[in-house]
Amino acid sequence: MSEDKRDVLEVLRYELNFIEQGGYGNWYSTPWGPASIFQDSLTCPNHGDPTRPHACHECLLYDFVPEQYRNEDVPCHHIPLNKQGDNIAQPPQSEEELRENVKHWLKRTIARIEADRAKENNGSVTQEVTGAGAHRSVPK
Repeated sequence: MSEDKRDVLEVLRYELNFIEQGGYGNWYSTPWGPASIFQDSLTCPNHGDPTRPHACHECLLYDFVPEQYRNEDVPCHHIPLNKQGDNIAQPPQSEEELRENVKHWLKRTIARIEADRAKENNGSVTQEVTGAGAHRSVPK
């Protein structure tokens, strides 16, 4: 599990907004070369530091990386973006296709997390209501 204490939903929403605003396009580069999706984003704990002092397991994206890729140089580039298993590390996608795949993965992941949280919250509310009101009559 990731050691990142930020809210995954907020970070993924930021990342989606960044991509929708043209992030990782041809204009976006770093002093050390072309931008790398996720790795050159504020999502990455090593953002802006080419020496990469933080281990990848400190990043919240680490939880989305399949177990067999967690020891790769850039594990987040192995997150499956669709049912076919396409990922950032796999060519041959054009830059536009890659950004679209990442954008769709972000939207699906955000929606799933929101739905999971809604279920958790509804479960908590239901338990509180049924637990607290079990001995009281409810007016009709």
